[in-house]
Formats: sequence, structure tokens, C-alpha cells
Amino acid sequence: MDMAVGVVIGAAFGKIVSSLVTNVIMPPIGIMLGGADFTDFFIPLGTTTARTLADAQAQGVPVIAYGLFLNTIIEFLIVAFAIFVVIKQINRFKKPAVPVAEPHLCPFCREEVAVDARRCPHCTSEIAEQA
Repeated sequence: MDMAVGVVIGAAFGKIVSSLVTNVIMPPIGIMLGGADFTDFFIPLGTTTARTLADAQAQGVPVIAYGLFLNTIIEFLIVAFAIFVVIKQINRFKKPAVPVAEPHLCPFCREEVAVDARRCPHCTSEIAEQA
């Protein structure tokens, strides 16, 4: 059940990030680059000339749409950063691991024995009491 909720929330979050990149982040970057629209950055692989990606796709011209690829990379980086922040916060709330005490070892055979043992159960040597 928790996994299904996570998948649904993740899909919705992906749509939000996609909208953020397409509608909020990329337009100012495009303006800083001289009014360029990243979705129209493409390399036509055919002989016909098209001014926009939509024109090229309407004409059936094969293209390398590297502008859309840049948008996808930025979306990925935002999602990765958001997941990093969430995981970091979740780890902050986890209790630190309890340190494990050093095991008490038999001075003769070096096997682990109970702290209050007088004889080693492995080699049957007498163990001196430790203060």
C-alpha cells in the first residue's frame, strides 16, 4: 500500500516539476539567452528547413530535439535535488545507532564468552575475575 502511494505521489511530483521547468525556469533562461525558446532548439536531419520544432514534426522531418533534452535534464536535476533533501531530512529524524559493546574474549582461545563467565565454554580454561 505504501509503495502505491509513493508511486502516485512521485508521478504527481514529476508533473509539478515538469511544469516548473517548462513554465517558470526555462522562460527566464531563454530571455537571458536572447529570447530563445529551448523547446525549439533542434537539429533537422532532413533537407527541408523548418523554423520551429512543431513545423519540423508537422512536415515529418526527423530531428534531434536537444532543447527538449535540456529541459528533461533540468527536470531530472530538480527531482534528484528534491529527493536528496527529503532523504536527508528523514535521516535526521532517525535515532542514531546504539554502539555495540566490545565482546568479552577468553584470554586463551580468543573466543567470545559471557562477561560473568568463570570458565571458557570453548576451551574450558579458567578465566580470572576482572575488576
